[in-house]
Amino acid sequence: MRKLLLLLFLFILSIIIIQSHEDSSPSEENWPESLALGKEKLTKLHFYFHDIVSGKKPTAIKIAQASTTNQSPTLFGLLAMADEPLTQGPEPTSKIVGRAQGLYGSANQEKLSLILAMSFEFNNGIYNGSTLSVFGRNPVLQLKRELPIVGGTGIFRFARGVAFAKTYWFNMTSGDAIVEYNVRVIHYG
Repeated sequence: MRKLLLLLFLFILSIIIIQSHEDSSPSEENWPESLALGKEKLTKLHFYFHDIVSGKKPTAIKIAQASTTNQSPTLFGLLAMADEPLTQGPEPTSKIVGRAQGLYGSANQEKLSLILAMSFEFNNGIYNGSTLSVFGRNPVLQLKRELPIVGGTGIFRFARGVAFAKTYWFNMTSGDAIVEYNVRVIHYG
């Protein structure tokens, strides 16, 4: 009799646990609200990306290349690691608002185009410590380019959007460049 009562008790307890779990599970429609993320909002950011590959303190360095990279007109197979300043204005002395850290590589055999895997980390104001993740194709010879924002952290958690890149300045001799970014990102705030 005791075993039967124990089994009955355990059965009822398991039904209660399953029922309470089903009641508290978020539905497909309201899962963002269940995470207490708040409402979606659009943030617009503007900054400059300083890609310095020459001199004593480059911000991007070659870490790998294919055996045929030097013979390729597009440097196909080149891979670089970057830790580059993001600034308020185009001048190298302008206030630093963050850093771009990640990889880029030459990924096209016919025309110069990079594949970019980069994290934009912001270091001041309400964005301090937050990041945006960029991953996509960057056809660097086009005047204006679109790069996808595929995620983020901090205030940009669950971010998605687009980064519009435009070459502001390029030195043909050194390969150094300054790129203007206008970013539109949707996130929860």
